[in-house]
Amino acid sequence: MIEVEALAVRYGAAEVFQDVSLRVDDGRIVALLGNNGAGKTTLLRALSGILGGQGGRVVAGTAHGEGLDLTRSRADRIVRAGIVQVPEGRRVFGQLSVEDNLAAGALSVRSRPQARRTKAWVHELFPILADRAQQPAALLSGGEQQMLAIGRALMSSPRVLLMDEPSLGIAPLVARQIMETVREVNHAGTSVLLVEQNTKLALSVAHHAYLMHGGAIVAEGPADELATSDLLLEVSLGKHTASAVPTGGNPHG
Repeated sequence: MIEVEALAVRYGAAEVFQDVSLRVDDGRIVALLGNNGAGKTTLLRALSGILGGQGGRVVAGTAHGEGLDLTRSRADRIVRAGIVQVPEGRRVFGQLSVEDNLAAGALSVRSRPQARRTKAWVHELFPILADRAQQPAALLSGGEQQMLAIGRALMSSPRVLLMDEPSLGIAPLVARQIMETVREVNHAGTSVLLVEQNTKLALSVAHHAYLMHGGAIVAEGPADELATSDLLLEVSLGKHTASAVPTGGNPHG
């Protein structure tokens, strides 16, 4: 589980967001929706322990998950606790083979039999990764690289998966296949916090959803209810004005 209470983040003097609260309960898929610049990626950075390396800092509020204070824990400790991020843009190790990318994801796993079982499961989810095990990751298509990024994260046997724009830059059919995989991973027991601009796709798999705009959570509720919200449509079309919602004025997503 992850619980965020009244979190506020700055990059230098620029406020990214303030008073953001959300929770990801065990066994749930939670979608975090919003346009570019809303603060979604920054929130994931705060939860995964990499915010400081990006020049950001938490200035108020709390974030806890899997027994850790996430705002005060190192990234490697957060991964070992079972909270793992799939970053935006995939960021696979292009010069390494597909096999070596998956092995890198298992570095925090002490049990070799467990790592072998997890790799077999990843190959079941994404057979193309088994077929191209010795191929450099840079030669994979965008969709295949996204599969590899997810597979690499799953190799650490996460309890909570933080996914940042998994449909970005890939074909719609592949994006839908990846969302079905997200559902399957969740059915296997992993909770998911899913950041997505493709609201329809995200809401098709999520149990609960939050809508972020201008550095604030402006709506939340069951995914099927938020899907029919007028506010969601307004934000998606850019019609929800700054006068209605506090803005953070940040370029950091």
